[in-house]
Amino acid sequence: MPIELIYQNHHCEWVDVEAPTQEDLDFLHQRYEINMLLLEDTIDPNHLPKFEQVSTVKFFLMRENTELERASLNTISDISTKLGIFLLKNTIITVHRMKNRSVYELKKEILLPENKEIKVEKIALDLALKVMKSFDEESQNILETMDNIENEIFLKNTNNANQIRRLYQLKRKSGLNARILNISTDWIIQFKTLTLDDSEITDLRDKHKDVIADFEHLNAQVTNLISMFLAMSDQKSNQVMKVLAIYSMYFFPITFIAGIYGMNFDVMPELHHKWGYFITLGAMGLIALVTFIYVRRKRW
Repeated sequence: MPIELIYQNHHCEWVDVEAPTQEDLDFLHQRYEINMLLLEDTIDPNHLPKFEQVSTVKFFLMRENTELERASLNTISDISTKLGIFLLKNTIITVHRMKNRSVYELKKEILLPENKEIKVEKIALDLALKVMKSFDEESQNILETMDNIENEIFLKNTNNANQIRRLYQLKRKSGLNARILNISTDWIIQFKTLTLDDSEITDLRDKHKDVIADFEHLNAQVTNLISMFLAMSDQKSNQVMKVLAIYSMYFFPITFIAGIYGMNFDVMPELHHKWGYFITLGAMGLIALVTFIYVRRKRW
């Protein structure tokens, strides 16, 4: 997508660049005198959030939660995409490798009448708030998914290998999101250097703290749920082994008697007795009955 002038008034101009090419970066370097190293940071898919100032250019590198780049759950780029914001005197430049929801939403909002006097600092703050909102929505999605899994485990009594995979996925998601948000503290703090009202900056900080707390809480909840799931699996396995052990108690003495009378000796008690066969079966039945009564009294 070519370099686009999204908004302009007598206070500022907003320039947006999506999926920049090397020619686009060269143009921004020459036209706005932005350090090329900073521009190259915007196209590195795995770069961490940061703030940097070179001369009069302030550079915020944010990461927004997104589903678009998610193919696995190994790195922060699997759950988020970058948004680079360059602040010059009266110009704000946003650079992103792919479609960015925060930029897309603010493009429509900035045309509203109440934003006709908006300044570059306020645009940067609104984008930052929308970035935090993306993490807030993700935390709600993870919480809903976790609740569904929890209901399936404890209410529907489903216990299969797929559940543990889903729980592990949630743990990876919450952990990676928490990592991004903790690293984002650096650029959040730097908003105090901009000419903004203290109340506006406080809103951003509070939102940042809230989403960090949400993901840390989610991470702890998922960890506990995994532990409970594994404990229930062990309990069910133990219950099966217990049932098998009880049944073996019935058949072990009977098998012992059958094994003795199965030996090839001519002289054995009751071997030639008329009722020997029935006496032996009765003894086996009596042993099984006594074993049953004993197990019931012990509440096994």
